Amino acid sequence: MHKLLLKGGRVVDPAAGEIFPADILIVKGKIAAIGQGLEAGEGTVIDVGGRLVSPGLIDMHVHFREPGFEAKETIATGSRAAARGGFTAVACMPNTDPVADNRAVISYIRARAEQAGLIKVYPVAALTRGSRGEELTEMADLKEAGAVAFSDDGRPVSSAAVMRRAMQYARMVGLPVISHCEEPALSAGGVMHEGYMSTVLGLPGIPAVAEEIMVARDIILSEHTGCPLHIAHVSTAGSVRLIREAKARGVPVTAEVTPHHFTLTDRAVAGYNTSAKVNPPLRTEEDVAALKEALADGTIDVIATDHAPHTVEEKDVEFQLAPFGMVGLETAVGLVWTELVIPGVLSPVEAIRKLTVNPARILGLQDDVIRVGADADITIIDPGLTEVVDPSTFASKGRNSPFSGKKLQGLPVATIVRGRLIYDRGLLAVT
Repeated sequence: MHKLLLKGGRVVDPAAGEIFPADILIVKGKIAAIGQGLEAGEGTVIDVGGRLVSPGLIDMHVHFREPGFEAKETIATGSRAAARGGFTAVACMPNTDPVADNRAVISYIRARAEQAGLIKVYPVAALTRGSRGEELTEMADLKEAGAVAFSDDGRPVSSAAVMRRAMQYARMVGLPVISHCEEPALSAGGVMHEGYMSTVLGLPGIPAVAEEIMVARDIILSEHTGCPLHIAHVSTAGSVRLIREAKARGVPVTAEVTPHHFTLTDRAVAGYNTSAKVNPPLRTEEDVAALKEALADGTIDVIATDHAPHTVEEKDVEFQLAPFGMVGLETAVGLVWTELVIPGVLSPVEAIRKLTVNPARILGLQDDVIRVGADADITIIDPGLTEVVDPSTFASKGRNSPFSGKKLQGLPVATIVRGRLIYDRGLLAVT
């Protein structure tokens, strides 16, 4: 019987909103006891040393690129990056090749994740065949195969009629729709936020209304159909207002924000920095302030990375030719702590809630809390630990991060999945 004892930590219960000192005894991958003065017998003991012991972090928006784009990332390398970033589970988007629009691809992703043997990987299935926005996928079959949500992320569903039918069917099978909100007629050809900086740099812009029009449309359709709607990577103050108003009316809408959108502005593109080229684009200081306010008041439920690795060769080109996207798994916790927790935007419990129980609730996963009988999926965070971001050390294949050289504080030091220590920064005493 394998035993693991986490000794002397401060346990975070994001559901109850409290942090308390306790030891955690893990037996055969499950939490067997929580309390003080616990003993492991002949098991392994990890001296946590007063650090935060959190439920395993969940990133509900990543791109692991496999199948089809293994030069950018694989499920194995993405899983290693997630573990290093403190994530015990992720939901991976369907824009692979072939698109994850059928049972075979969903089953393949799950099998590859099992082979990697690190974190839990939950596939998000395509909303429409080939993510072309025309014909719906076999939603019931995809759910049975293991999909936890539906999305054409990366490609907006232009037709309101198709989106309405998609929400009607998704509601019937009991899974949420994750929407990439973008009006292609307004964003076509744009490569960054439309504003002062795009004018200075001479680059075609993507206006804020390109996102906001689709947010409004999909909220209306969610209200009409009753389908749970999750809005991905919110980036504008206008979107925040629409979501806040919808929640006040009782519309079943939730939303996420990425660390890069609540940290950076379009000024990060200066010098034609392709690592800062993302979709939706980095916006203005006013938008960043609105996103932080929305995190604080609960309008935005989730922090997700939109981890989007690309090869160096793809990004090392003229700005307009480079693909959208940046890596985010290995800098997420540090950015959350540095930009949100330390300045007081969120408390530690509130920040962890947006990385654990909220995404678990939206995706219909088991309660992501530390309790007796639950899977021992645990992240240990050192709030005082600092590091300077060095993309060359990433476990991900991707190096496309605009945070290179930035000093971060508050970092994951260990990741445990099903009772197995899959990542250890080497700062804990293990006996």
